[in-house]
Amino acid sequence: MGQEQSERQEQPERRERPDRREQREHDEPWRWAAARQAAAVRAGEVTAVELVDSHLDRIAAVNPQVNAVSQLLADRARRSAADTDRRRADGEVLGPLAGVPFTVKETTAIEGVPTTYGVPRFRDLVAPADAPPVAALRAAGAVPVGHTNVPTLILAGMHTRSELFGDTVNPWDPGRTPGGSSGGDAVAVATGMAALGLGNDSGGSVRVPAQFCGVAGLKPTAGRFPADHRFLGPEDPGPASQMLVTDGPLARRVGDLRLAFEVLARTDPRDPRAVPVPTHGEPLGGPIRVAVVADPGGHGVHPAVREAVRTAARALDAAGYEVHEQADVPCLDEALDAYGRITMTEFAPAWPAVRTLLGDGGDRYIAMAMERTPPATAAELVRLMGTWLTIRRSWAEFLHAYPLVLGPSFTEPPVEPGLESRDHAGRDRVATAMRLCTVTSFVGVPAVAVPTGTVDGLPCGVQVIGRAFREDLCLDAAQAIEDRLGVLTPIDPPAPARPGYGPGTRPAR
Repeated sequence: MGQEQSERQEQPERRERPDRREQREHDEPWRWAAARQAAAVRAGEVTAVELVDSHLDRIAAVNPQVNAVSQLLADRARRSAADTDRRRADGEVLGPLAGVPFTVKETTAIEGVPTTYGVPRFRDLVAPADAPPVAALRAAGAVPVGHTNVPTLILAGMHTRSELFGDTVNPWDPGRTPGGSSGGDAVAVATGMAALGLGNDSGGSVRVPAQFCGVAGLKPTAGRFPADHRFLGPEDPGPASQMLVTDGPLARRVGDLRLAFEVLARTDPRDPRAVPVPTHGEPLGGPIRVAVVADPGGHGVHPAVREAVRTAARALDAAGYEVHEQADVPCLDEALDAYGRITMTEFAPAWPAVRTLLGDGGDRYIAMAMERTPPATAAELVRLMGTWLTIRRSWAEFLHAYPLVLGPSFTEPPVEPGLESRDHAGRDRVATAMRLCTVTSFVGVPAVAVPTGTVDGLPCGVQVIGRAFREDLCLDAAQAIEDRLGVLTPIDPPAPARPGYGPGTRPAR
């Protein structure tokens, strides 16, 4: 036996004290809130390169199990971070999101990177410029670290599975869907692979995965954030797509949502719909009235979700809000019908070409919807556009009496992957469960999804809905809920990963 080996054996084994190990693990930068990350970079406590590398290491450790990050931008992210560090060294004032890593849904353009929509045919569809919200986050100092997975073309269902990248796994339970269509961003944020995710929502696509993954998410007022949702060319989409789809951030903490909201709320010449409304409105006199609607439309709600709404209501009551239980929100069933008729009418002409892109079985979700909801005639569509305004008016009157509404994002705990595409019963069950998300997207008002805790090992949560352009009121109420009920993430997904979850991440150019 050599002397060196003998000395190693004679040395007492050095064991790290559990409290110190726990402290070291909690000091890993990827665990920090986005606000803390940016403050640390601005103060020089950590470099932007170190912050990005911490997240890239986390992606390497976790993404093989959950398959959320679909295109990794490691080299680009390090170059952006190094530029941030150089600018700090030169004495420049850094932005509010300096160095903060974020992910971007596969539907939203990052300059020089393919915008694939999860479709094999689009794997080389390189974006010529950043989409407006990506440009806004970059201007504030944030660093994109990757694209995230979506349901194919965001049309194949609620479950995040694409033909190009495979299935994304819920980090709480691989037997449950992470939701969608912004499921990749929700999983990336929940597991600490990014501090922020940039998704979009036209009927729950931010809020449902937020509830299923235990994170917070913001659907802003229609027209609050500039966007560019043109698809494969210069032509803009029709009125339903123009008015229903809103980009929105996901984060582990409500405070980080607020930070992202204030960055994203601006105008951009590429989107004349974006309105220059202040991010904070006038204070409301007296305690703010909250309408609590646990079972919108009276179509049923799971006991665990009903209890989540009650728990959030108690938190708001303790925070000084005036909480009132209400039987329902305005015009729910009428709004669901009008939403379906308008969207299916707009979509029908493109369906024969689009369904060829969805892969084996990927067309079932939309096909079942079109069987139930045939396109409207021109006269019917004109009438439906009037109905749309009538419903928005009734909601404005309701929100005049109750500036906030508290209810579920999804009226069940997380369901199994692909339930909505299995058969008509599964599709109806999912559509019914997300009904309050669908209606509030149709009305165009803001909403914040916030966790309330766990039930049987799965996250549960609620959404806070507010008046148009009063995201500040929604965020304040969500913060009051979070302050009393706590934060659930970041979490480590169960290991090992289940086999057969698709091809996974690829490095981007």
